[in-house]
Amino acid sequence: MGLIHCLSLVSLLLLVHTTESTQPPFSCDASNPSTKSFPFCQTSLPIKKRVQDLVSRLTLDEKISQLVNTAPPIPRLGIPGYQWWSEALHGVANVGPGIHFNGAIKAATSFPQVILTAASFDTHLWYRIGQVIGAEARAVYNAGQAEGMTFWAPNINIFRDPRWGRGQETPGEDPLVTGRYAAAYVRGVQGDSFEGGKLKGRLQASACCKHFTAYDLDDWKGVNRFVFDARVTVQDMADTYQPPFQSCVEEGRASGIMCAYNRVNGVPSCADYNLLSKTARGRWGFNGYITSDCDAVSIIFDNQRYAKTPEDAVVDVLKAGMDVDCGSYLQNHTKKAVEQKKLPESEIDRALRNLFSV
Repeated sequence: MGLIHCLSLVSLLLLVHTTESTQPPFSCDASNPSTKSFPFCQTSLPIKKRVQDLVSRLTLDEKISQLVNTAPPIPRLGIPGYQWWSEALHGVANVGPGIHFNGAIKAATSFPQVILTAASFDTHLWYRIGQVIGAEARAVYNAGQAEGMTFWAPNINIFRDPRWGRGQETPGEDPLVTGRYAAAYVRGVQGDSFEGGKLKGRLQASACCKHFTAYDLDDWKGVNRFVFDARVTVQDMADTYQPPFQSCVEEGRASGIMCAYNRVNGVPSCADYNLLSKTARGRWGFNGYITSDCDAVSIIFDNQRYAKTPEDAVVDVLKAGMDVDCGSYLQNHTKKAVEQKKLPESEIDRALRNLFSV
């Protein structure tokens, strides 16, 4: 534990190391006084009211622009660009596409691969590792060296076939151990900011549980992870695949979930209303944002042929409860879906409320 305490000092140094960077722009600061009177700038108001005000001020094109991981700025409202995709599987490693630690900052801690860390069976160690990752993530962002604070980790898929190449990213084969790892890691990264299901303070950083769900295949006998249809019984879903995600949400209070490429019993994970809305949000009380895996929306039409048109794929995922697309598919096809009257604008507003709330 002494090593972790020492590494935390690196985070403190990074917090004050801003000489080679500029502070990220914010909506309501002195550089944009025209926005100060808007309700979304009033920090005394509840987040829900601030977000409703902000979304109400966006045009349809501006709304659609925010539905992808590389969200562009909206200068007229002082909204900076934002990158939803950052990585911190076993340490802060990627804080935006193309930004790695080969430049000004080289001090982020790399912990062992997760399957080795999990073999310690030490819940407090997992939590402390999460704390250091969260602190260093915040430090890098404060120093202007990161594009976002939403990290797509932990990977909590059940690992029972050694031929799956990503098994080293996971805590292993046991749902109980995996669930406890997920909760400990997430609480450490986020800073224990949730209490009683509600945000009690600011997130230190945002963790995202992936890949939801029954996902553990890359390429087998001509079937790849994009078209794989996991046939899972109700019992096996409840005993094996769902417990880690339930723990991640209910105990860890994760602020993010990533839906997987594969189908589960015929339905693509990112287009499954029962999975995303009824189970995660309804039964477990999930109160964050849901992202697709990268290009998962496009494969619903291009590879799986589950949707008849690109616009139908957009409608399927947004109505299922997904909020942001890793890729450009929603940016390219959402407006046409609205114009065809297949998608009400209220579904876009719902997704944006989840995103801006985080």
